[in-house]
Amino acid sequence: MHDDEKVELPGEVPCEWGSDAIAGALRATGVPYIALNPGASYRGLHDSLVNHLGNADPQMLLCLHEEHSIGIAHGYAKVTDSPMAAAVHSNVGLMHATMAIFNAYCDRVPMLVLGATGPVDADRRRPWIDWIHTAADQAALVRPYVKWDDQPASVRASVASVRRGNQLTRTHPAAPVYVCFDAAVQEQPFTEDLAGDAARYAAIADSQPASESIAAAVDLLAGAARPVILAGRVSRDGAEWDRRVELAERIGAAVVTDLKVAAAFPTDHPLHTGTPGLFVSPENLELLRSADVVLSLDWVDLGGTLRLANKGEEPNARIISASSDHQLFNGWTKNDHVLPAVDVFLHSRPDTAVAALLERLPDGAATPASRSAITGTAEDAAEPPATGPTGKLTVGHLATRLRAATAADAVTLVRTPFAWDASHWPVRSPLDYLGSDGGGGIGSGPGIAVGAALALKGTGRIPLAVLGDGDYLMGLTALWTAARYELPLLVVVANNSSFFNDELHQDRMARIRSRPVENAHIGMRMEGPEPDLAALARGQGLEGIGPVRTPEELSAAITAGLEHVRGGRTAVVDVRVERGYGSSTAAAIARSPG
Repeated sequence: MHDDEKVELPGEVPCEWGSDAIAGALRATGVPYIALNPGASYRGLHDSLVNHLGNADPQMLLCLHEEHSIGIAHGYAKVTDSPMAAAVHSNVGLMHATMAIFNAYCDRVPMLVLGATGPVDADRRRPWIDWIHTAADQAALVRPYVKWDDQPASVRASVASVRRGNQLTRTHPAAPVYVCFDAAVQEQPFTEDLAGDAARYAAIADSQPASESIAAAVDLLAGAARPVILAGRVSRDGAEWDRRVELAERIGAAVVTDLKVAAAFPTDHPLHTGTPGLFVSPENLELLRSADVVLSLDWVDLGGTLRLANKGEEPNARIISASSDHQLFNGWTKNDHVLPAVDVFLHSRPDTAVAALLERLPDGAATPASRSAITGTAEDAAEPPATGPTGKLTVGHLATRLRAATAADAVTLVRTPFAWDASHWPVRSPLDYLGSDGGGGIGSGPGIAVGAALALKGTGRIPLAVLGDGDYLMGLTALWTAARYELPLLVVVANNSSFFNDELHQDRMARIRSRPVENAHIGMRMEGPEPDLAALARGQGLEGIGPVRTPEELSAAITAGLEHVRGGRTAVVDVRVERGYGSSTAAAIARSPG
C-alpha cells in the first residue's frame, strides 16, 4: 500500500458537514472499498471519506474511468457475493458508467453506486459548469437496470437512502442500486449524530419456498427416472456447493452447467454431463429432451433453453424452477428471456430451495449409478493441437499450458474468451470459475479481473483472467488500479487481432446473401499496425510479456508471468492465437438471427 493512502487522524473527528454524516452511514454498511474516479459533484463526500473517516472502512480505490470503478465493484461481488461501493461524478460520470452498471445488473451482483448532482437549488449553481452537470432526473439514465434509486433532498434523507440502498442491494435477488446526492446537501453544515444501530437496517432474510411447493417438487424428484438439474446462478459458499452435490447424488440427476455464470457444480463429477459453454451443447439439449423432470436453479434463460431443447414445442418433462429473478423484471431490458413453462415454482434463492429439498427428500432416493444411462463418467479431454492451420497457437493449447503451470495452485479463472473450451479446465470448487460479465458489454473484463483480484488478495488463490484482445484493449486502463494497489493478477490475452465474433456474423450474412465470404474480415481486424499489448501494460506499471508466438515461448512466458504474480504483482501476457471457435459456439452463432 502507498504511504499517501494512509491518513492519520487526530482522534475521532466529529461530524461537521452533511457529507460527514453520509460517509458515516456508508461506513456503517460495512463496505470495505469505494472505487472512484474523482469529480466535483461529490467533492464534499470525497473530503469526508479522507478527513472524517481517514480513508478507511471504506478505503478509496482510484480508477482511471468510471466504467472501471463499476467493473471493479462487479468483480469483487462475483467473488464475495457482497457489495462494494463505487462513486461516479454527476451526469457525465454516470454516462461513462452505464454499460458497466448494465453488466452488473444482468449478472445479478450487489453494488452500492453513489452519484451526485450539481446543486438542485439553481441559485446555488456556479455559472456554466454546475448547470451542465445538473439533471432534473439523473437516475433516469440507469433506472431500467438498477434495483432501486433515490435522490434525497436533505442530510437525514441521504443517510436513510444509504441505509435503504445497502439493504436492498444485499437482499436477493441482488442488483446494483443508485443514490444521487445533492452537492449542496453534502456541503451544508451538519453536526447531529445519526449513527444509529446498523443491524436494524440489515439485508432482508431470504424468503422460503412454500411448503406445498417443496412437497410437490420432492414428489417429482423422488419419482423421476431421468432427472436433470440446470445449475445456474448460485452462491460462492462452500457449504451450499456441497449441498448441491448432495442433492444431485440423492436423486441421481444429471447436472448441466454453463460458462455464462460462475462455477455451480464440479465439472469432473460423474453426474456432470457434457462440457459447459456459453451455449448449451447439442448433447445436453438431447439430454433435456429425454428428461422426465428438470430442476432449474436460477438457470439463465430457462425458457429459451427448453424451447431450443424441445425444438419449439412445450417440454414433456415436468419443470421445477427455483428462482426469485422475476422480481427484477421491468420491461425495459429483455433479460427476462423466454417465459418458461413451469409446473412447480420455488420462490426463493436457489440454494435456499436446495436446502429445503434436502430436508424433505428421502435418504438414498437414488444413486449416481442408477442414472448411468444418461450421465456417464467424466473423461479427460483430448490434448489439443499446439498450433492451428496458420501456425499460430491454439486457445486449447493455451488452456492446457496454463493448467499444467498452475497444477499445484488454487486458481480462480476470472474470465474466458469466446474460443475457450472448458473441457481443458475442470472446476472443483465455487471459486474455480467466476463466469462472464452478465450483459455482454465488451471492455468489462479488465475491471472485473481487478475487482476479483482485490477480493482474492491474501487468500492464496491466483486470479487468472484470459481475455480477448478487444476486451483487453477497451478496458486495459482498469489494470492501472491493480498496479497502484499492488494486486496479484495474471492476465493472459488470447490475441487473434480481430473482433472475430463479428467476422462470423459477416460470414453468415455473405452466405445468406450470396456475397463474397472473403470480405468478412473487413472492418474487423486490428492490423496495420497491430497494437503492442505488452507495451501498453508496461506503460501502466505492469509486467508486460510478449508477443508470444510459439509453444516454447508460451511455456516460458507463463512461468515468468506466474513468478510476478506470486511476487504480488500484475502481469499481462500477450499470446497470438489462431482465429476460430469451438464447434458448439460456432454452431450457436450460426443459428442466431443477427
